[in-house]
Amino acid sequence: MPKNWKTYKLSELSEIIMGQSPKGETTNNDGDGIPLLNGPTEFGYSYPTPTQFTIDPRKISKIGDLLFCVRGSTTGRMNFGDQPYAIGRGIGAFRGKNGYSTKYVKYLIDYHLDRMLSLCTGSTFPNLSRNDLENYKVISCEPDESECIASILSALDDKIELNLQQNKTLEEMAMALYKHWFVDFGPFKDGEFVESELGLIPEGWEVKDLSEFIHLNPRLSLPKGTVAPFVEMKALPIHVLSVSEIATKEFKGGAKFQNGDTLFARITPCLENGKTAFVDFLIGQEIAFGSTEYLVMRAKDEVSKYWVYCLARYRKFRDFSISTMVGTSGRQRVQNDPFLSYEMAKPTTDVFDSFTEIVEPWFKQIRANTIENQTLTTLRDSLLPKLISGEVRVKDVEQLISKV
Repeated sequence: MPKNWKTYKLSELSEIIMGQSPKGETTNNDGDGIPLLNGPTEFGYSYPTPTQFTIDPRKISKIGDLLFCVRGSTTGRMNFGDQPYAIGRGIGAFRGKNGYSTKYVKYLIDYHLDRMLSLCTGSTFPNLSRNDLENYKVISCEPDESECIASILSALDDKIELNLQQNKTLEEMAMALYKHWFVDFGPFKDGEFVESELGLIPEGWEVKDLSEFIHLNPRLSLPKGTVAPFVEMKALPIHVLSVSEIATKEFKGGAKFQNGDTLFARITPCLENGKTAFVDFLIGQEIAFGSTEYLVMRAKDEVSKYWVYCLARYRKFRDFSISTMVGTSGRQRVQNDPFLSYEMAKPTTDVFDSFTEIVEPWFKQIRANTIENQTLTTLRDSLLPKLISGEVRVKDVEQLISKV
């Protein structure tokens, strides 16, 4: 143990608030509409829909508290609260005390998380109790050094978050442009329009089904036994375009794809959840493969590959795709022929070219940010255990972080 480091109970470094089940869905004690955070479903990725409740006011978190799932399949997922929440069943909240910041407590828990989760009881709904958390033993430095550790790690996390937010903004810009051009026909309002089975469309455009825009599951040659990049279904993102988790695996079968293709989940519940990706992580003409439970959409020669991705994210198209699903409950899949029957107004090639010219720099910036985040995440994940354990001291890494 490093000099001046001591063993503490987690409750000596952090106030721990354990949630409770709300009493009905009336109004909360103050009537101020504080939303209820009730776990564990999807906790850590999105907050549940706010509702009204009656609950002990001592069970209300503050902005910046570390919200922690203590029950269910998502036990251990964490997120900093972006507003006050009523802490419901399955959720705990940590708030640093005695000179220790909540951020430091979060990194401390990150370091100990696997061991903490080994204390869970229950098979269907693994559970961490108040006693487990409050009496959990940790070795820690003094508050001053802990703040330096938190600052180093949070500088990396802040940069990662900044890149994620920029990626989200860039993708929203691309989707807004897609809708403005290809749904609302905004830039073409001053031109002539003609009647079609879809209503008025710009003159020179034609109503075509999806098969006129894309190659579905294009043929590619990848001999069995070849070691190639592999993307499993769980790696497909829900809200963003870029894939971060790419494995390497021996090819024995599956969907094959290349840069510029769009991957579109075809099975319940992945399609409904939004799993879609733009392939931008391969080298040159490299071929990758993945699950047969997603479709590969490749733009035809005159069509913008970025337009194809935006179409795949467009809500109306996704709803149509969901309507084509068949199969038994829980195993429904999109069928190829109905999927390809989706009708749209097809513009002239120069419109697709203009769209590509505008959005391509945005897509490239998203990929650059994703690559940088992979580097930052690797650095953060390597430093965290060394700093938290005292193996590496603050003075040894401050110069390194200043260059990031």
